[in-house]
Amino acid sequence: MYHKSPFPGLPKILESNVHHLLLNRPDQKEWPDYTLFVNVITGQRRSFREFVERVRDGATALGADMSQGGLGLRPENEEVVGILGENCLDYITLIHSLLVITVPFVLFSFYATPYEFENANSLAQPTRIFASLPADRIYLLEGENEGYTSYDQLVSSVRKNGIPRIPVRHATKDTLAYMLFSSGTSGLHKVVMLSHGNITHAVLGMMVYGIEIGKVQAPPVWNTPEGIQVVFNIVPVYHALGLYSCSVILSKWDINVFFDSIPKYQITNLLLVPSLVHQIIYHPRFKTGDLSSVKTITCAAAYLPSQLSEQLRARFPDIETVDGGFGLSESAAAVSLTLIPGMLNGHAKSKPGSSEILLPGTEARIVRPDGSLAGPNEAGELHIRSNATALGYKGNDNATRETFVDGWLRTGDRIRIDNDGDTLKVSGMQVAPVEIENTLLAQQDKLITDVTVAGVSGGRTSDERILRAALGEKEVVARLDAWVQERLSRYKWLRGGIGIVAAANVFLFLF
Repeated sequence: MYHKSPFPGLPKILESNVHHLLLNRPDQKEWPDYTLFVNVITGQRRSFREFVERVRDGATALGADMSQGGLGLRPENEEVVGILGENCLDYITLIHSLLVITVPFVLFSFYATPYEFENANSLAQPTRIFASLPADRIYLLEGENEGYTSYDQLVSSVRKNGIPRIPVRHATKDTLAYMLFSSGTSGLHKVVMLSHGNITHAVLGMMVYGIEIGKVQAPPVWNTPEGIQVVFNIVPVYHALGLYSCSVILSKWDINVFFDSIPKYQITNLLLVPSLVHQIIYHPRFKTGDLSSVKTITCAAAYLPSQLSEQLRARFPDIETVDGGFGLSESAAAVSLTLIPGMLNGHAKSKPGSSEILLPGTEARIVRPDGSLAGPNEAGELHIRSNATALGYKGNDNATRETFVDGWLRTGDRIRIDNDGDTLKVSGMQVAPVEIENTLLAQQDKLITDVTVAGVSGGRTSDERILRAALGEKEVVARLDAWVQERLSRYKWLRGGIGIVAAANVFLFLF
Protein backbone atom coordinates (compact mmCIF):
# COMPACT_ATOMS: atom_id res chain seq x y z
CA MET A 1 0.00 0.00 0.00
CA TYR A 2 1.28 3.44 -0.97
CA HIS A 3 0.82 6.51 1.20
CA LYS A 4 1.35 10.09 0.13
CA SER A 5 1.50 13.05 2.48
CA PRO A 6 -1.91 14.79 2.47
CA PHE A 7 -0.25 18.18 2.84
CA PRO A 8 0.07 20.60 -0.10
CA GLY A 9 3.14 20.09 -2.28
CA LEU A 10 6.38 21.94 -1.70
CA PRO A 11 7.10 25.21 -3.52
CA LYS A 12 9.43 24.99 -6.50
CA ILE A 13 12.70 26.88 -6.09
CA LEU A 14 15.89 27.07 -8.13
CA GLU A 15 18.81 24.84 -7.20
CA SER A 16 21.17 26.86 -5.04
CA ASN A 17 23.31 26.78 -1.94
CA VAL A 18 21.01 26.06 1.02
CA HIS A 19 22.55 29.09 2.79
CA HIS A 20 20.28 31.33 0.72
CA LEU A 21 17.18 29.55 2.06
CA LEU A 22 18.38 29.40 5.65
CA LEU A 23 19.99 32.78 6.20
CA ASN A 24 19.72 34.92 3.07
CA ARG A 25 16.00 35.10 2.33
CA PRO A 26 14.44 38.46 1.34
CA ASP A 27 11.95 38.30 4.23
CA GLN A 28 14.80 38.02 6.74
CA LYS A 29 16.16 41.40 5.66
CA GLU A 30 12.94 42.95 6.98
CA TRP A 31 13.19 41.29 10.39
CA PRO A 32 14.13 43.47 13.36
CA ASP A 33 17.30 42.14 14.94
CA TYR A 34 16.77 39.78 17.87
CA THR A 35 18.66 37.41 20.17
CA LEU A 36 19.18 34.20 18.22
CA PHE A 37 21.37 32.18 20.59
CA VAL A 38 22.14 32.17 24.31
CA ASN A 39 24.75 29.91 25.93
CA VAL A 40 23.40 28.96 29.37
CA ILE A 41 26.81 28.14 30.85
CA THR A 42 28.79 31.16 29.62
CA GLY A 43 25.94 33.65 29.31
CA GLN A 44 27.16 34.55 25.82
CA ARG A 45 24.47 35.98 23.51
CA ARG A 46 24.45 36.40 19.76
CA SER A 47 21.86 38.25 17.69
CA PHE A 48 20.57 37.09 14.32
CA ARG A 49 22.53 39.68 12.37
CA GLU A 50 25.70 39.07 14.40
CA PHE A 51 25.33 35.38 13.64
CA VAL A 52 24.91 35.92 9.88
CA GLU A 53 27.95 38.23 9.76
CA ARG A 54 30.02 35.72 11.73
CA VAL A 55 28.94 32.93 9.38
CA ARG A 56 30.11 34.92 6.35
CA ASP A 57 33.39 35.97 8.00
CA GLY A 58 33.94 32.38 9.09
CA ALA A 59 33.32 31.20 5.53
CA THR A 60 35.96 33.66 4.33
CA ALA A 61 38.43 32.47 6.97
CA LEU A 62 37.90 28.88 5.91
CA GLY A 63 37.59 29.33 2.15
CA ALA A 64 39.85 32.25 1.19
CA ASP A 65 43.19 31.37 -0.40
CA MET A 66 46.10 30.84 1.96
CA SER A 67 47.88 33.73 0.24
CA GLN A 68 45.11 35.98 1.57
CA GLY A 69 45.24 34.56 5.08
CA GLY A 70 42.50 31.94 4.81
CA LEU A 71 42.72 28.15 5.11
CA GLY A 72 41.99 27.64 1.41
CA LEU A 73 39.40 24.90 1.91
CA ARG A 74 37.72 23.80 -1.31
CA PRO A 75 35.54 20.77 -2.08
CA GLU A 76 37.51 19.97 -5.25
CA ASN A 77 40.52 19.28 -3.00
CA GLU A 78 38.43 16.59 -1.29
CA GLU A 79 38.46 18.47 1.99
CA VAL A 80 36.14 17.12 4.71
CA VAL A 81 35.88 18.87 8.07
CA GLY A 82 35.18 16.78 11.17
CA ILE A 83 33.37 18.42 14.10
CA LEU A 84 33.75 16.95 17.58
CA GLY A 85 32.36 19.07 20.36
CA GLU A 86 29.72 19.89 22.92
CA ASN A 87 26.94 22.34 22.11
CA CYS A 88 28.31 25.86 21.75
CA LEU A 89 27.51 28.93 19.66
CA ASP A 90 30.36 28.48 17.21
CA TYR A 91 29.42 24.84 16.59
CA ILE A 92 26.39 26.17 14.71
CA THR A 93 28.33 29.04 13.14
CA LEU A 94 31.00 26.69 11.80
CA ILE A 95 28.38 24.43 10.22
CA HIS A 96 26.79 27.33 8.37
CA SER A 97 30.20 28.68 7.29
CA LEU A 98 31.01 25.32 5.74
CA LEU A 99 27.67 25.24 3.94
CA VAL A 100 28.54 28.63 2.40
CA ILE A 101 31.79 27.30 0.92
CA THR A 102 30.30 23.87 0.01
CA VAL A 103 32.94 21.98 1.99
CA PRO A 104 31.26 18.92 3.52
CA PHE A 105 31.51 18.24 7.23
CA VAL A 106 31.01 15.15 9.36
CA LEU A 107 29.45 15.19 12.83
CA PHE A 108 31.17 13.05 15.46
CA SER A 109 29.63 12.09 18.78
CA PHE A 110 31.26 14.05 21.58
CA TYR A 111 30.60 11.10 23.91
CA ALA A 112 32.54 8.60 21.80
CA THR A 113 35.38 6.68 23.39
CA PRO A 114 38.81 6.77 21.69
CA TYR A 115 38.05 3.32 20.26
CA GLU A 116 34.71 4.48 18.83
CA PHE A 117 36.17 7.70 17.48
CA GLU A 118 39.00 5.81 15.77
CA ASN A 119 36.45 3.63 13.96
CA ALA A 120 34.23 6.59 13.02
CA ASN A 121 37.23 8.60 11.85
CA SER A 122 38.42 5.76 9.62
CA LEU A 123 35.00 5.63 7.95
CA ALA A 124 34.51 9.37 7.42
CA GLN A 125 38.17 10.26 6.75
CA PRO A 126 38.09 13.98 7.60
CA THR A 127 41.03 16.08 6.47
CA ARG A 128 40.60 18.66 9.26
CA ILE A 129 38.95 18.55 12.68
CA PHE A 130 37.37 21.22 14.85
CA ALA A 131 37.09 20.12 18.48
CA SER A 132 35.92 21.52 21.78
CA LEU A 133 38.83 19.86 23.54
CA PRO A 134 42.40 20.78 23.20
CA ALA A 135 48.39 18.40 15.88
CA ASP A 136 48.50 20.24 12.88
CA ARG A 137 45.06 20.10 11.41
CA ILE A 138 42.93 20.40 14.55
CA TYR A 139 41.19 23.69 15.33
CA LEU A 140 39.35 24.69 18.49
CA LEU A 141 35.65 25.52 18.53
CA GLU A 142 35.89 27.59 21.71
CA GLY A 143 38.63 29.06 23.86
CA GLU A 144 42.36 29.23 23.20
CA ASN A 145 45.20 26.80 23.71
CA GLU A 146 48.85 27.17 22.77
CA GLY A 147 49.68 25.40 19.54
CA TYR A 148 46.10 25.30 18.27
CA THR A 149 44.02 27.69 16.19
CA SER A 150 40.43 28.45 17.22
CA TYR A 151 37.48 29.29 15.01
CA ASP A 152 37.23 32.63 16.84
CA GLN A 153 40.85 33.44 15.95
CA LEU A 154 40.18 32.63 12.30
CA VAL A 155 37.18 34.99 12.22
CA SER A 156 39.09 37.71 14.09
CA SER A 157 41.94 37.47 11.58
CA VAL A 158 39.54 38.06 8.68
CA ARG A 159 38.13 41.15 10.36
CA LYS A 160 41.48 42.50 11.54
CA ASN A 161 43.21 42.06 8.18
CA GLY A 162 40.26 43.11 6.04
CA ILE A 163 40.30 39.95 3.96
CA PRO A 164 37.72 40.38 1.16
CA ARG A 165 34.62 38.34 1.87
CA ILE A 166 34.26 35.39 -0.49
CA PRO A 167 30.91 34.88 -2.26
CA VAL A 168 28.51 32.07 -1.45
CA ARG A 169 29.60 29.15 -3.60
CA HIS A 170 27.02 27.59 -5.90
CA ALA A 171 25.56 24.25 -4.94
CA THR A 172 23.24 21.88 -6.79
CA LYS A 173 20.68 19.62 -5.15
CA ASP A 174 23.30 16.84 -5.09
CA THR A 175 26.20 18.86 -3.67
CA LEU A 176 27.38 17.07 -0.53
CA ALA A 177 26.64 19.20 2.55
CA TYR A 178 27.39 17.03 5.57
CA MET A 179 27.75 13.50 6.88
CA LEU A 180 26.66 11.71 10.01
CA PHE A 181 26.56 8.14 11.20
CA SER A 182 23.65 5.75 10.73
CA SER A 183 22.04 4.11 13.73
CA GLY A 184 23.56 0.75 12.86
CA THR A 185 20.42 -1.22 13.72
CA SER A 186 20.84 -3.29 10.55
CA GLY A 187 24.61 -3.64 10.76
CA LEU A 188 27.71 -1.61 11.50
CA HIS A 189 27.52 2.17 11.54
CA LYS A 190 27.68 3.70 8.08
CA VAL A 191 28.53 7.25 6.98
CA VAL A 192 25.34 8.86 5.65
CA MET A 193 25.88 11.56 2.99
CA LEU A 194 23.31 14.39 2.89
CA SER A 195 23.17 17.15 0.31
CA HIS A 196 22.21 20.81 0.02
CA GLY A 197 19.08 19.63 -1.80
CA ASN A 198 18.21 17.29 1.07
CA ILE A 199 18.37 20.14 3.58
CA THR A 200 16.39 22.43 1.25
CA HIS A 201 13.61 19.85 0.95
CA ALA A 202 13.56 19.37 4.73
CA VAL A 203 13.28 23.10 5.40
CA LEU A 204 10.56 23.60 2.78
CA GLY A 205 8.62 20.69 4.25
CA MET A 206 8.73 22.27 7.70
CA MET A 207 7.65 25.60 6.23
CA VAL A 208 4.58 24.03 4.57
CA TYR A 209 3.79 22.22 7.83
CA GLY A 210 4.05 25.53 9.69
CA ILE A 211 1.75 27.25 7.19
CA GLU A 212 -0.86 24.53 7.75
CA ILE A 213 -0.60 24.99 11.51
CA GLY A 214 -1.23 28.70 11.00
CA LYS A 215 -4.55 27.88 9.31
CA VAL A 216 -5.97 26.28 12.47
CA GLN A 217 -4.14 28.13 15.25
CA ALA A 218 -3.97 31.84 15.93
CA PRO A 219 -0.42 33.23 15.96
CA PRO A 220 0.85 32.75 19.51
CA VAL A 221 1.67 35.71 21.69
CA TRP A 222 4.97 35.00 23.40
CA ASN A 223 5.32 36.58 26.84
CA THR A 224 9.10 36.89 26.54
CA PRO A 225 11.42 39.92 26.68
CA GLU A 226 11.65 40.15 22.88
CA GLY A 227 8.18 38.80 22.13
CA ILE A 228 9.51 35.70 20.34
CA GLN A 229 9.53 32.02 21.21
CA VAL A 230 12.51 30.81 23.25
CA VAL A 231 13.56 27.24 22.50
CA PHE A 232 15.58 25.31 25.10
CA ASN A 233 17.97 23.18 23.06
CA ILE A 234 19.46 20.56 25.36
CA VAL A 235 19.95 17.91 22.67
CA PRO A 236 22.99 17.96 20.33
CA VAL A 237 22.95 20.98 18.01
CA TYR A 238 23.48 20.21 14.32
CA HIS A 239 22.01 23.13 12.41
CA ALA A 240 19.69 26.09 12.95
CA LEU A 241 16.92 26.54 10.43
CA GLY A 242 16.89 30.33 10.35
CA LEU A 243 13.52 30.55 12.08
CA TYR A 244 12.38 33.65 13.94
CA SER A 245 13.11 32.38 17.44
CA CYS A 246 15.77 32.35 20.14
CA SER A 247 17.62 29.13 20.98
CA VAL A 248 18.97 28.73 24.50
CA ILE A 249 21.81 26.21 24.36
CA LEU A 250 22.97 23.88 27.11
CA SER A 251 26.42 22.44 26.40
CA LYS A 252 25.79 19.26 28.36
CA TRP A 253 22.93 17.89 30.42
CA ASP A 254 22.54 19.15 33.98
CA ILE A 255 19.05 18.75 35.42
CA ASN A 256 19.39 21.56 37.97
CA VAL A 257 20.63 23.99 35.31
CA PHE A 258 17.65 22.84 33.23
CA PHE A 259 15.15 23.81 35.94
CA ASP A 260 17.01 27.04 36.74
CA SER A 261 17.04 28.12 33.09
CA ILE A 262 13.32 27.83 32.35
CA PRO A 263 12.21 30.84 34.45
CA LYS A 264 15.51 32.68 33.93
CA TYR A 265 15.19 32.74 30.12
CA GLN A 266 11.38 32.41 29.95
CA ILE A 267 11.65 29.20 27.95
CA THR A 268 8.58 28.61 25.77
CA ASN A 269 9.59 25.45 23.86
CA LEU A 270 11.31 22.33 25.22
CA LEU A 271 13.20 19.88 22.96
CA LEU A 272 13.61 16.55 24.79
CA VAL A 273 14.31 12.83 24.38
CA PRO A 274 12.47 10.10 26.36
CA SER A 275 15.31 9.34 28.80
CA LEU A 276 15.47 13.02 29.78
CA VAL A 277 11.68 13.15 30.17
CA HIS A 278 11.95 10.28 32.64
CA GLN A 279 14.57 12.14 34.70
CA ILE A 280 12.59 15.37 34.61
CA ILE A 281 9.21 14.06 35.75
CA TYR A 282 10.71 12.07 38.65
CA HIS A 283 12.82 14.98 39.90
CA PRO A 284 11.43 16.86 42.96
CA ARG A 285 11.63 20.20 41.13
CA PHE A 286 9.24 19.00 38.43
CA LYS A 287 6.33 19.55 40.79
CA THR A 288 7.64 22.65 42.57
CA GLY A 289 9.66 24.56 39.96
CA ASP A 290 8.43 27.52 37.93
CA LEU A 291 7.61 26.05 34.51
CA SER A 292 4.82 28.49 33.68
CA SER A 293 6.51 29.90 30.55
CA VAL A 294 6.55 26.53 28.73
CA LYS A 295 3.94 26.38 25.95
CA THR A 296 5.09 23.51 23.70
CA ILE A 297 7.08 20.30 24.23
CA THR A 298 8.69 18.20 21.52
CA CYS A 299 10.11 14.75 22.26
CA ALA A 300 12.08 12.91 19.58
CA ALA A 301 14.85 10.33 18.93
CA ALA A 302 12.81 7.41 20.31
CA TYR A 303 9.25 6.42 21.17
CA LEU A 304 7.86 8.30 24.19
CA PRO A 305 5.79 5.89 26.32
CA SER A 306 2.21 7.06 26.84
CA GLN A 307 2.66 7.02 30.62
CA LEU A 308 5.47 9.57 30.44
CA SER A 309 3.56 11.66 27.93
CA GLU A 310 0.51 11.76 30.21
CA GLN A 311 2.63 12.73 33.22
CA LEU A 312 4.12 15.59 31.21
CA ARG A 313 0.73 16.81 30.07
CA ALA A 314 -0.65 16.65 33.61
CA ARG A 315 2.01 19.16 34.67
CA PHE A 316 1.25 21.40 31.66
CA PRO A 317 -2.57 21.36 31.35
CA ASP A 318 -2.56 23.98 28.58
CA ILE A 319 -0.44 21.76 26.31
CA GLU A 320 -2.76 19.49 24.30
CA THR A 321 -0.10 17.18 22.89
CA VAL A 322 3.57 16.39 23.31
CA ASP A 323 4.86 16.84 19.76
CA GLY A 324 6.86 14.04 18.23
CA GLY A 325 7.36 12.18 15.00
CA PHE A 326 9.48 9.59 13.25
CA GLY A 327 12.78 9.98 11.47
CA LEU A 328 16.08 8.32 10.68
CA SER A 329 19.65 9.26 9.82
CA GLU A 330 19.19 8.56 6.12
CA SER A 331 16.68 11.39 5.73
CA ALA A 332 17.49 15.06 6.33
CA ALA A 333 13.90 15.63 7.41
CA ALA A 334 11.61 13.84 9.81
CA VAL A 335 9.42 11.33 8.00
CA SER A 336 6.34 12.15 10.07
CA LEU A 337 5.24 14.81 12.54
CA THR A 338 2.47 15.41 15.05
CA LEU A 339 -0.98 16.15 13.66
CA ILE A 340 -2.42 19.37 15.09
CA PRO A 341 -6.20 19.26 15.85
CA GLY A 342 -8.20 20.73 12.96
CA MET A 343 -5.34 20.43 10.47
CA LEU A 344 -6.20 19.38 6.89
CA ASN A 345 -9.81 20.53 7.39
CA GLY A 346 -10.21 18.01 10.17
CA HIS A 347 -10.07 15.03 7.80
CA ALA A 348 -7.00 13.50 9.43
CA LYS A 349 -7.30 12.40 13.05
CA SER A 350 -4.49 12.12 15.56
CA LYS A 351 -3.89 8.58 16.82
CA PRO A 352 -2.21 8.27 20.24
CA GLY A 353 0.80 5.97 20.10
CA SER A 354 1.27 6.40 16.37
CA SER A 355 3.99 8.21 14.45
CA GLU A 356 1.26 10.58 13.22
CA ILE A 357 1.31 12.05 9.70
CA LEU A 358 3.78 12.10 6.80
CA LEU A 359 5.77 15.30 6.37
CA PRO A 360 4.92 17.37 3.26
CA GLY A 361 6.70 16.06 0.18
CA THR A 362 7.03 12.52 1.58
CA GLU A 363 5.69 9.22 0.23
CA ALA A 364 5.69 5.86 2.00
CA ARG A 365 4.89 2.25 1.25
CA ILE A 366 4.63 -0.84 3.45
CA VAL A 367 6.28 -3.93 1.95
CA ARG A 368 5.90 -7.61 2.85
CA PRO A 369 9.01 -9.85 3.14
CA ASP A 370 8.29 -11.21 -0.36
CA GLY A 371 8.43 -7.69 -1.83
CA SER A 372 4.69 -7.26 -2.38
CA LEU A 373 2.75 -4.35 -0.89
CA ALA A 374 1.13 -4.92 2.50
CA GLY A 375 -2.58 -4.30 2.96
CA PRO A 376 -4.42 -2.13 5.52
CA ASN A 377 -3.38 -2.80 9.14
CA GLU A 378 -0.79 -5.32 7.95
CA ALA A 379 2.72 -4.86 9.28
CA GLY A 380 5.61 -4.68 6.86
CA GLU A 381 8.86 -2.85 6.21
CA LEU A 382 8.53 0.91 5.80
CA HIS A 383 9.99 2.39 2.61
CA ILE A 384 10.00 6.16 2.14
CA ARG A 385 10.61 8.42 -0.84
CA SER A 386 11.35 12.15 -0.81
CA ASN A 387 13.99 14.63 -1.90
CA ALA A 388 15.25 14.63 1.69
CA THR A 389 16.57 11.07 1.25
CA ALA A 390 20.35 10.83 1.55
CA LEU A 391 22.75 10.43 -1.36
CA GLY A 392 23.94 7.12 0.05
CA TYR A 393 26.72 5.78 2.29
CA LYS A 394 30.28 6.99 1.87
CA GLY A 395 32.62 4.26 0.70
CA ASN A 396 29.99 1.52 0.98
CA ASP A 397 28.43 0.84 -2.41
CA ASN A 398 26.93 -2.51 -1.35
CA ALA A 399 25.04 -1.00 1.58
CA THR A 400 23.92 1.90 -0.61
CA ARG A 401 22.48 -0.48 -3.22
CA GLU A 402 20.71 -2.53 -0.54
CA THR A 403 19.18 0.45 1.29
CA PHE A 404 18.38 2.89 -1.53
CA VAL A 405 16.35 0.95 -4.09
CA ASP A 406 14.70 2.57 -7.14
CA GLY A 407 14.29 5.89 -5.37
CA TRP A 408 12.95 4.31 -2.17
CA LEU A 409 14.74 4.24 1.18
CA ARG A 410 14.37 0.93 3.00
CA THR A 411 14.15 1.88 6.67
CA GLY A 412 14.26 -1.59 8.22
CA ASP A 413 11.38 -0.59 10.52
CA ARG A 414 8.19 -2.64 10.71
CA ILE A 415 5.20 -0.34 10.39
CA ARG A 416 1.44 -0.72 9.94
CA ILE A 417 -0.49 1.66 7.72
CA ASP A 418 -1.38 3.76 10.76
CA ASN A 419 2.42 4.34 11.05
CA ASP A 420 2.87 2.42 14.28
CA GLY A 421 6.37 1.00 14.32
CA ASP A 422 9.49 -0.05 16.15
CA THR A 423 12.29 2.28 17.20
CA LEU A 424 15.55 0.39 17.73
CA LYS A 425 17.33 2.85 19.98
CA VAL A 426 18.44 3.11 23.61
CA SER A 427 17.22 6.33 25.24
CA GLY A 428 17.44 8.11 21.92
CA MET A 429 21.09 7.16 21.42
CA GLN A 430 22.09 5.13 18.37
CA VAL A 431 23.29 1.61 19.11
CA ALA A 432 24.65 -0.84 16.54
CA PRO A 433 24.26 -4.50 17.61
CA VAL A 434 27.06 -5.57 15.26
CA GLU A 435 29.40 -3.01 16.82
CA ILE A 436 28.96 -4.59 20.26
CA GLU A 437 29.24 -8.10 18.84
CA ASN A 438 32.50 -7.25 17.08
CA THR A 439 33.85 -5.53 20.18
CA LEU A 440 33.33 -8.67 22.26
CA LEU A 441 34.71 -10.97 19.58
CA ALA A 442 37.84 -8.79 19.38
CA GLN A 443 38.63 -9.32 23.08
CA GLN A 444 42.36 -10.05 23.23
CA ASP A 445 42.04 -13.30 25.24
CA LYS A 446 39.62 -14.78 22.65
CA LEU A 447 37.16 -15.69 25.39
CA ILE A 448 34.21 -16.34 23.08
CA THR A 449 33.69 -17.79 19.63
CA ASP A 450 30.27 -16.38 18.75
CA VAL A 451 27.81 -13.73 19.89
CA THR A 452 24.27 -12.72 18.98
CA VAL A 453 22.31 -9.55 19.74
CA ALA A 454 18.61 -9.56 20.60
CA GLY A 455 16.33 -7.48 22.83
CA VAL A 456 14.91 -7.47 26.36
CA SER A 457 12.91 -4.75 28.10
CA GLY A 458 13.22 -3.27 31.56
CA GLY A 459 15.11 0.01 31.29
CA ARG A 460 14.54 3.51 32.67
CA THR A 461 11.76 4.06 30.14
CA SER A 462 9.45 1.42 28.71
CA ASP A 463 11.01 1.86 25.26
CA GLU A 464 14.53 1.27 26.54
CA ARG A 465 16.26 -2.08 26.28
CA ILE A 466 18.91 -3.17 28.76
CA LEU A 467 22.28 -4.60 27.80
CA ARG A 468 22.59 -8.11 29.17
CA ALA A 469 24.93 -11.02 28.52
CA ALA A 470 24.94 -14.72 29.33
CA LEU A 471 28.45 -16.24 29.31
CA GLY A 472 30.62 -19.03 30.63
CA GLU A 473 32.89 -18.45 33.64
CA LYS A 474 32.94 -15.65 36.21
CA GLU A 475 36.37 -14.43 35.12
CA VAL A 476 35.25 -14.37 31.50
CA VAL A 477 32.30 -12.21 32.50
CA ALA A 478 34.52 -9.72 34.34
CA ARG A 479 37.03 -9.45 31.50
CA LEU A 480 34.40 -9.00 28.81
CA ASP A 481 32.55 -6.40 30.86
CA ALA A 482 35.76 -4.41 31.39
CA TRP A 483 36.63 -4.76 27.71
CA VAL A 484 33.29 -3.30 26.61
CA GLN A 485 33.42 -0.43 29.13
CA GLU A 486 36.90 0.53 27.98
CA ARG A 487 35.91 0.75 24.31
CA LEU A 488 32.26 1.72 24.08
CA SER A 489 30.17 4.65 25.30
CA ARG A 490 28.28 4.25 28.56
CA TYR A 491 24.89 3.77 26.89
CA LYS A 492 26.27 0.63 25.17
CA TRP A 493 27.43 -1.02 28.40
CA LEU A 494 25.92 -4.26 29.73
CA ARG A 495 23.92 -2.51 32.47
CA GLY A 496 21.29 -5.23 32.71
CA GLY A 497 23.59 -7.66 34.48
CA ILE A 498 25.30 -10.84 33.29
CA GLY A 499 23.96 -14.37 33.64
CA ILE A 500 26.04 -17.55 33.38
CA VAL A 501 25.25 -20.47 31.06
CA ALA A 502 27.35 -23.01 29.20
CA ALA A 503 30.81 -21.77 28.24
CA ALA A 504 31.58 -20.59 24.71
CA ASN A 505 28.03 -19.32 24.20
CA VAL A 506 27.23 -15.64 24.43
CA PHE A 507 23.84 -14.00 24.08
CA LEU A 508 23.62 -10.22 24.28
CA PHE A 509 20.32 -8.49 24.80
CA LEU A 510 20.45 -4.81 24.26
CA PHE A 511 17.58 -2.85 22.90
